[in-house]
Amino acid sequence: MSLLLKAALMGVVEGLTEFLPISSTGHMIIVGDFINFKGDSFYTMFEIVIQLGAILAVIFYYRYKIIDSLRHLRPGDRGFKLWLKIFVAFLPAAIIGLLINDIVEKYLFSSFTVAIALIVGGFLMIVAEGIFGRGGLNDMDKVDLKQAFIIGIGQCLSLIPGMSRSASTIMGGMAAGLSVKAAAEFSFFLAIPTMIAATAFSLAKGFSTTTLQQFQALGVGFVVSFIVALFAVDAFLTYLKQHSLKPFAYYRIILGIVMILLITTGVI
Repeated sequence: MSLLLKAALMGVVEGLTEFLPISSTGHMIIVGDFINFKGDSFYTMFEIVIQLGAILAVIFYYRYKIIDSLRHLRPGDRGFKLWLKIFVAFLPAAIIGLLINDIVEKYLFSSFTVAIALIVGGFLMIVAEGIFGRGGLNDMDKVDLKQAFIIGIGQCLSLIPGMSRSASTIMGGMAAGLSVKAAAEFSFFLAIPTMIAATAFSLAKGFSTTTLQQFQALGVGFVVSFIVALFAVDAFLTYLKQHSLKPFAYYRIILGIVMILLITTGVI
């Protein structure tokens, strides 16, 4: 399989899974193992950079709300309040991520770690929905700074590959008193600075050693992830209006168990 074809497949995986609570990083590691898309620092950079394609899909999806917020950035205005809350939620994972990034990349980027995290995260989602239910604040604009910080603490779980940034922030939002839908929308906005920062950090580390073919692969993965994510975001929000997170939790647990079986039997 050519590098560009592998990049396109990984872009599909990223676009489908980035905003679902099933771990995009985990799925990219798993699929990367199957198609032998792994190895040196480029592959780690690729998995992070194509997330920018997915986040641009969110920016496009919420473009009117984002443009309106940027027009009202004076202290006290609704745009200022929104991005202040996003910044507060962004800080915990940003600080901890900078401190432990090298350790995570060295020791936790493996299919076995992902499998364990998928299972643990699945059970946590079931527990969270059981404790906090599906009720709560249904408007992300009414989130206060304390709730934003709680969501930010929840996002720290996503530093473990396989836990899922979306799942971690949605559970944090539910714990902070938000409805599942409002937590998901806040999660999407929180992804904007989080993923842009991760992309910039990764590019700064690996830009100088990237070849022309690898840049082409980045471009293919980027475009594919943007297109697929645009449809996935809308479908996920529509689903959350009337359905539970449990199917995603069960999927995570089953996938994690299957992965452990495949690893222990030497299939991957």
